[in-house]
Amino acid sequence: MGHPFPIREIARQAGLSEATVDRVLNGRGGVRESTAREVHRAIADLDRQRTQVRLVGRTFMVDIVAQAPERFTTAVRAALEAELPALHPAVVRSRFHFRETGPVRELVGTLDRIARRGSQGVILKAPDVPEVTAAVGRLAAAGVPVVTLVTDLPTSGRVGYVGIDNRAAGATAAYLMGQWLGDRPGNVLTSLSSGFFRNEEEREMGFRSVMRARQPQRALVEITEGQGLDATQYDLVRAALDRDPEIRAVYSIGGGNDATLRAFADLGRDCAVFVAHDLDHDNTRLLREHRLSAVLHHDLRHDLREACHEVMRFHGALPPAGPVLPSAIQVVTPYNMPTG
Repeated sequence: MGHPFPIREIARQAGLSEATVDRVLNGRGGVRESTAREVHRAIADLDRQRTQVRLVGRTFMVDIVAQAPERFTTAVRAALEAELPALHPAVVRSRFHFRETGPVRELVGTLDRIARRGSQGVILKAPDVPEVTAAVGRLAAAGVPVVTLVTDLPTSGRVGYVGIDNRAAGATAAYLMGQWLGDRPGNVLTSLSSGFFRNEEEREMGFRSVMRARQPQRALVEITEGQGLDATQYDLVRAALDRDPEIRAVYSIGGGNDATLRAFADLGRDCAVFVAHDLDHDNTRLLREHRLSAVLHHDLRHDLREACHEVMRFHGALPPAGPVLPSAIQVVTPYNMPTG
């Protein structure tokens, strides 16, 4: 097996003679299977310890840039800060650049300032538009790795994506919606914060595909550009309800769920099924109050831990690894809410 360690170092780690280690590594025989396992285990131990040595004393300054409602960015900040102790012996320091909405040029300006100032990495949640893709390219050219969070920029120069399989999440929402609505009549409101976030587009495609296959008779009514903000979301939902008296359920892809429920209540309308995303502080409260049917959730701490590991791998502080697998999609109801 290939390895970077001298036979003497492996022998010392395994507590065996150099001759025995040499026989195992070169397949010469005459060695018990248990002894061979000790040699391979010693090599694995040395490799792990080498990784720890590379991390000791290393400080990584990471910039987290996100366009999202405050309830989501608050969850991101809390998840990253909760993970920082687990990243030792490396030290990760973070700078946060959060905005709820605004012109793309301002977001691009933030990314360009980071490229000029320098950073060990950027964790980015941003709309998939050409200006942002170009800014990611400039960060890459400056030697700053970008990891996309929750929503991807697949044609950019990012080094990786962390988050769920968004198309599968949308399909899961459609499955739940069909199960709970059954044969009852009614149309479904699908709500996106913006048509420029790839994760929302993929969720919507997954949802439509399964609804078309399983409940083709049910109309889907789409609203978008509420930015997940209550003020704009309320007006959009109220207008949709005024136009379509048959809306009976909601798949909320982009948030603003308090405002959506308020619009239903103000018109005296019942929402039979409401599926949302993310256990932020608003959705946690609404779920406890049984005002949401289910929340599709994923572990933000896991995502941010993987994002930091991607940054460390870029800088050679962790060994290479395969592609990051999508985060698990958790279906959370009022009866199986995580503690804490």
